[in-house]
Amino acid sequence: MKKISRRDFLKLAGDSLLGLSFLAGLAGLIRFLSYDMDPAPPSQYDLGPMEDFPPGSRTLLMHIPAVLIHDKSGYLAMSLICTHLGCTVEQKGRDYECPCHGSKYDEKGYVTRGPSNTPLKKLRVEINEIGNVILHMD
Repeated sequence: MKKISRRDFLKLAGDSLLGLSFLAGLAGLIRFLSYDMDPAPPSQYDLGPMEDFPPGSRTLLMHIPAVLIHDKSGYLAMSLICTHLGCTVEQKGRDYECPCHGSKYDEKGYVTRGPSNTPLKKLRVEINEIGNVILHMD
């Protein structure tokens, strides 16, 4: 068996490490490019029969997050996403407050204290043909 010189050994070791590094980088790139994105959230929610939301009710829908209000003028829905930086606002009495930066909104979603200067987003509500309340996120 031929004795390998120190120079040849170091060259072989360096080339082997370079090849392994390339393969590890290639595996990481393949994993990155094959990542499955989370599906987009639904654009509408069927909230159930309108009898579940009697006149005068305020229903927090934390899985959306939104609030559904049924008053004498009909149904109104607002997103509970703060318009400042996207935190989920919390209900404080009849008003709403952002726990992140302290923005406050009144019961209709209008800003009463900043740093936010935009009201909460109004969401479209409709009643379908079988009497269910449908909340649209667009």
